[in-house]
Amino acid sequence: MKIKIFFTNFCLIFVGCLLLSSCAYTTNNFKNSDMDFSSIQKVAILPFQNLTSDDNAAERVRETFMGMLQATRAVYVVPPGEVARAINLANMHNPSEPSAAEIKTLANILKVQAVVTGVLKEYGSVHSGASEANVISIQMRMLETETGTVVWSASSTKGGITIWDRLLGGGGKPMDVVTEAAINDLLNKLFK
Repeated sequence: MKIKIFFTNFCLIFVGCLLLSSCAYTTNNFKNSDMDFSSIQKVAILPFQNLTSDDNAAERVRETFMGMLQATRAVYVVPPGEVARAINLANMHNPSEPSAAEIKTLANILKVQAVVTGVLKEYGSVHSGASEANVISIQMRMLETETGTVVWSASSTKGGITIWDRLLGGGGKPMDVVTEAAINDLLNKLFK
């Protein structure tokens, strides 16, 4: 009898958690319907803003994003060395938050139709009780270079401690798998 009551209570709590998590779903993707994305042939990925405690995390995520975007063959991604040189020539003070004038100057130097900026909000392991897992949270924007306006914006959070990690234990997925999942999510939002 006690097992039946425990199992019933467990099922009710589990279903309640699922319902609550589905209610929290919101869309976090903006795509300018007036923009002709097929006209974008060449993009520059600017250094990401890093809000995490890992000093090198933003550069690692930027490099992974650049490689995965280049692998789609949808656009040519300017190599990071050329982007760094152009940032110096344009005298950009904060490349993760460029002004419209700085974007135009960068576009003239690199001959790009768009620039991508990013903010790495969370990167690394999180703990809850005895459970631990890796998590990444990133927000990205694409700005077209003629006016410097945002034509696409999206964010993605992947990883973290699941209910199964709490119940059964476990360490979650490796950081590279979580990072690739978040970037795939962002690329799907860009190309959908």
